[in-house]
Amino acid sequence: MSQEPTRTLAEFAAALDCDAIPEDARQAAKLLILDALACALAGHRGEETGQVDGMAAALGSSQDATVIGGGRRSLAGATLLNGYLVTAVTMCDVHRATLTHVTPEIVPPALAIAERDGASGRDLLTAIAAGCEVTTRVGIGLDYPVFRAKGWHGPGVIGPFGAAAAVGVLRGFDASTMARAFGLAGSQSAGTFAAWGTPTVKFHQCRGALSGLMAGLLAEQGFSATEEFLTAPDGGLYNTYAEGGRPEDAVADLGQRWELQRIALRLWPAATPLQEVITALFDLVARHDVAFDEIEKVRISLSKTPFDMHGGFATYKAKFEALLSAHYVSAVYLRDRTVTLAQFEPASYDDPALRRFAAERVEVVHDPALAGGQAVAEVVTKDGRTLASRCDHPLGTPENPLSRGQVEDKFRTYAEPVLSSAKAEEVILTIDRLEELGSSRTLLDLLRVPASN
Repeated sequence: MSQEPTRTLAEFAAALDCDAIPEDARQAAKLLILDALACALAGHRGEETGQVDGMAAALGSSQDATVIGGGRRSLAGATLLNGYLVTAVTMCDVHRATLTHVTPEIVPPALAIAERDGASGRDLLTAIAAGCEVTTRVGIGLDYPVFRAKGWHGPGVIGPFGAAAAVGVLRGFDASTMARAFGLAGSQSAGTFAAWGTPTVKFHQCRGALSGLMAGLLAEQGFSATEEFLTAPDGGLYNTYAEGGRPEDAVADLGQRWELQRIALRLWPAATPLQEVITALFDLVARHDVAFDEIEKVRISLSKTPFDMHGGFATYKAKFEALLSAHYVSAVYLRDRTVTLAQFEPASYDDPALRRFAAERVEVVHDPALAGGQAVAEVVTKDGRTLASRCDHPLGTPENPLSRGQVEDKFRTYAEPVLSSAKAEEVILTIDRLEELGSSRTLLDLLRVPASN
């Protein structure tokens, strides 16, 4: 490693041009944007969205930036609220290597600055690609098992770096200003798994977006900060959060191999490790047409971390715990053969028969032979048959990716209650041709919904 990674990443982001991003990486970034917008439109149905909106309104009375699927808020308020909307109903992307949701931190500040300044679609795409790449690169340098063992949660820790990078690209930062923005972002890095099981884990994402916005705007004012935050001996990110980390990984093949292409998408609203459960059941049902009333018992086998996180909600309380419950997700998928937001409404999760099935007939166990995104689903029928399916790579991961058509359909599904069909199709086309867009305001105009609606 020829120089300190903070500076290397800053030089990379500051110099990035859209033409330097390979076509496949640009297409991946576009899918991330479209998916984030789908999630944000769905996020208006989140249980806590109104509370976050109230806080966003309190951050300022100006109307500078668009709320996705809403009206306007201040620059800070829209960034915060949009960040929460993307993650509100637990179906946004995840960089599985670091269990970090990325677009909730990157897309909102990029949209806010691009709209304020009238930046081109080309510049917006470059900024979001830079932000996603910086976030994931900082993350893989953390030595994730060590980082996680200390209790840290990635979005609020590494997300601010990518958010600052996106702002810096749009504002034309040079490498020194970008490095100072990273120093200011790192000074706000926070968020631990003590919040697990509560909506605060989702607040980590939107707060990371706001932290990066503030870091970028403050760096632009010439505010002094360390330009070597990642490896600073006393308090640097890698030394403090991960016993030194693996800084060489953060910059290995930078600009040649795009880590943003390792960000996974989610077809179904449910926690990240539950995507493997649904994928196993999806494949099982595709091979064996077993009716719900024929099922005697279900056994879900998981690796340790997913089991620890999701195996303890056999008797979930309400929507948020249902979204985390391997028991409930298994039961409702086998009953309905789908998982959408409708499956997380009270009419579904409070169904007494479904609650009994989840608690009494679904068994969730830890299998030491499984690792990472692996899961095994076994269904025992009332006539004695045992049907099984194994998931090694959940649907939406780089090894088992969603198609563009699947992401577009996801957007249409969640845009329908908020945008007109014509507007939804125009958003899809605009993202597909983002490099040709003269002003990002055109996209934000499509996503804004007047208060009278």
